[in-house]
Amino acid sequence: MIFCMAFSVSAQLSRAEKKEMKKMAKELKRNPEQMKAMVEENESLKSSVASLNAQVENLQSQLSNKNAEIAAAKAEAQEAKAMAEAQRQRANEMANKAKNAQNQEPEALDESGTWFKVQVGAFENIDMSEYFKNNPNFSGEETEEGLQRITLGRFRDYWEADTFKKHLREMGVKDAWIVPYKDGTRVALKDVLEGVI
Repeated sequence: MIFCMAFSVSAQLSRAEKKEMKKMAKELKRNPEQMKAMVEENESLKSSVASLNAQVENLQSQLSNKNAEIAAAKAEAQEAKAMAEAQRQRANEMANKAKNAQNQEPEALDESGTWFKVQVGAFENIDMSEYFKNNPNFSGEETEEGLQRITLGRFRDYWEADTFKKHLREMGVKDAWIVPYKDGTRVALKDVLEGVI
């Protein structure tokens, strides 16, 4: 076996190296225990190299997995950052809309035609006019006698107003009744019922 190894190596060795190798081979031939120890050491080293190669492959695989996890985490972080930015922009837009809505004058209601409201009462010494601002479904008006009439809702349809009135009565507002308005002016119910019913 050594001679085969020596022969295959000899093609690559210089003359001096060949001579040295032949000398070592002769010594090993005379001392088989030393040769056996060298062969066993060689096998042990080969086994160690194979084990280390397996560990390197395992570490490379783990490194590859960690790199994939890092890439996925970076992608998630970018996505979360983009979502947070979108939410921040949306919040700013909503805040700007709310701010603009506060600064705008309330739109004038279209008072043309016939409307129906449900009056819930007429009260003395109670001023709720500040609550009427910017709220078209809650309103009131003051009578010549100093009473404040409070109305809820704005309905174009009489029957819808009637249903709302019934719900209010079921909730305990026993004096709720329908009051009609024509072109923004309160009128008698008989003046508009013929055209609506």
